[in-house]
Amino acid sequence: MIKTVIFDVDGVMTTGQFLYSEQGKVMKVFGPDDNDGLSLLRQYAAIRFITGDKRGFPISKKRIVDDMKFEMDIVSTIKRIDWIKERYDPKTVAYMGDGIFDHYVMREVAYAIAPANAHPIAKRHAHFVTERSGGDRAVAEACLHLLEKFFEPFDPDRLPSEQLVLSGEWTV
Repeated sequence: MIKTVIFDVDGVMTTGQFLYSEQGKVMKVFGPDDNDGLSLLRQYAAIRFITGDKRGFPISKKRIVDDMKFEMDIVSTIKRIDWIKERYDPKTVAYMGDGIFDHYVMREVAYAIAPANAHPIAKRHAHFVTERSGGDRAVAEACLHLLEKFFEPFDPDRLPSEQLVLSGEWTV
């Protein structure tokens, strides 16, 4: 049973691109709809984000922690399975990653997902590969897939519960 879903940030929530100025890393590109998919999934499983990007942490924190209200940690790309094992039973974890080292996690967790533009090693070790790329609704697609496979499928013919906080809540 999946109890926790852990998402890598860069290349999964974002396009993986870093925009630099003379002052350094100043922007990352986050995609649409991912927060809505996460809002649907969070009623069934704990959701957590990890990043190995120390210099870009304030940018990711603004989106993931401040805006979307999820927990996020800095975790080395080669020590992620150790970090997971210290906190969770890997057999209750679903993980979505895209990088060269993410297969070390994917081999040991209950369920692994990679976005369409992930490194071939990650895609080879994933149970599911999204049709969408990171930063382009891949997380929303992964959330809908997890709901269907492990929990209760999303019914697009029925409005979500009023108790869910969706990304459109900021509109008046």
